[in-house]
Amino acid sequence: MDIKKSGMIAIVGRPNVGKSTLTNALVGEKIAIVTNKPQTTRNRICAVVNKNGCQYVFLDTPGLHKARTRLGDYMVKVVRESVADVDAVLLLVEPIDHIGGPEAELIQRIKSLHVPAVLVINKIDTVEKEKLLSVMQVYGAAHDFAAILPISAKNGEGVDELLELLSQFLPEGPQLFPEDMITDQPERQICAEILREKLLLCLDKEIPHGTAVELTRFSEREDGVVELDATIYCEKASHKGIIIGKGGAMLKKISSLARSDMERFLDAKVFLQTWVKVKENWRDNLNLIHNFGYRDE
Repeated sequence: MDIKKSGMIAIVGRPNVGKSTLTNALVGEKIAIVTNKPQTTRNRICAVVNKNGCQYVFLDTPGLHKARTRLGDYMVKVVRESVADVDAVLLLVEPIDHIGGPEAELIQRIKSLHVPAVLVINKIDTVEKEKLLSVMQVYGAAHDFAAILPISAKNGEGVDELLELLSQFLPEGPQLFPEDMITDQPERQICAEILREKLLLCLDKEIPHGTAVELTRFSEREDGVVELDATIYCEKASHKGIIIGKGGAMLKKISSLARSDMERFLDAKVFLQTWVKVKENWRDNLNLIHNFGYRDE
């Protein structure tokens, strides 16, 4: 494909608004983990889409929230910095005709940086179409958005129109990433995230937010089987017991779900071994936060 325009677009919004679902819909492949729990995304994920002579580089960011730990501070910093030095910002909101704290803060940031912004109203499959007018009016009064577009990232409605709309913000110039590259995330990082996604899906309440995953081995055998060793860290001994489950049943379930997703992603048979270790209050320990891959760019 002959790329004539390329640029970077930050996807921002409050937790659980559908940023990662939209990222995956735009790419057409699962590169960002998705759960119904807030603060699933911790790092900034780069997603690359090549279409109609354009290369779009989307930055999927953590949800803007009130930080309560050093990990939370890091996630909020990632969001704020992602809005700078991009060609456009995509503010993703829910179809609610009221501007909440995170949205107000992001609009302020967009204004201060004088960056073009598109308001995207997600989850339109969950409301009556008439409701969207009042949502558009409320946000239209708060900021002079370059465009306002209702979509459903979940079922793909409006996603192609969104790409078409965003092409106007891309400057002319060569591609930023190779054509066969869809993300800047290494395979081992995506596999670690897949395992963390299953922890979020299978476990209740606060436990999954206190977990981190470290891949200590990622190697391919001669027969093509990928061998992975993963350590799940949690913050309390009682959490460790819950993650492992009675007779190891919960850990087996989590590992099995993760393995099948990893096999789909790597297009190879995967042999996965998992361990659970306790690291108390790791979310407030900067060294451990960095060790688990949450680093400043």
